[in-house]
Amino acid sequence: MQAQDLSSDTPTGTRKLIVRRGAGASDTDCVAEEVPVALEYNGISHAVMLATPLDLEDFALGFSLTEGIVDSRADVRDIELVEGRGGLTVQLQIASGCFARLKDKRRSLAGRTGCGLCGAESLPQAVQRPAPLQSAARFEAAAVSQAVQALNQRQPLRDASGATHAAGFADAQGRLLLVREDVGRHNALDKLVGALLAANRSAQDGFVVVTSRASYEMVGKTVRAGSALLAAVSGVTGLAIDLAADANLALVGFARGDRLSVYTHPERVLWAAAA
Repeated sequence: MQAQDLSSDTPTGTRKLIVRRGAGASDTDCVAEEVPVALEYNGISHAVMLATPLDLEDFALGFSLTEGIVDSRADVRDIELVEGRGGLTVQLQIASGCFARLKDKRRSLAGRTGCGLCGAESLPQAVQRPAPLQSAARFEAAAVSQAVQALNQRQPLRDASGATHAAGFADAQGRLLLVREDVGRHNALDKLVGALLAANRSAQDGFVVVTSRASYEMVGKTVRAGSALLAAVSGVTGLAIDLAADANLALVGFARGDRLSVYTHPERVLWAAAA
């Protein structure tokens, strides 16, 4: 199968191609973009991710918070996106205290060998457990189902390419307020968290819905953002359940239609009384 560029009149973050399918037949197809994105803090490169080149300032903000590099939007003083030959660089200027903490973390990871996860030597070091949520928020099961269904209708990149994930934020009534997409499920969630920060909107006022499975990383990011419920269209992992239970997060899996599987803190999910 051969492909060639056709045009750029496609949703941002995708590319339209002519695809040769054999026997002289050809078709048009859209594919999701995936490019290296470097994150620099105060002039020092910290991480390089593969991401869809869309909403990258949101991505950098969200990643910075969910990875514990900063504690709030106020800690990020400036963000600049720079294009390079090999990809894109997001340059962030962060508060001196946060930068000192980041440098200490980088020194503690340097040269380690062991389990291979994030340079950690043991499971307790690799699996960082965020502080438990203090929120007393509860949500109607119908509101969660409504948000999941709305998320399915607000994924232009998925509709064009079939190759992206999405993360959405809904208010307590189930109204979907923000959606972000990316080829990576973690990236989509980080973009959503960053969009919340940029809009000065508190994640405590609603809940998060995602199109992927819920891993422990997704749980950790949701807790650090401050939301008390994470609903995933697919399944959940055992470690995600353990982390969510400790963090006071309601973890919902297989959120499809009116059916929800609530794995932790079921008191946060309110079901309508039977008729």
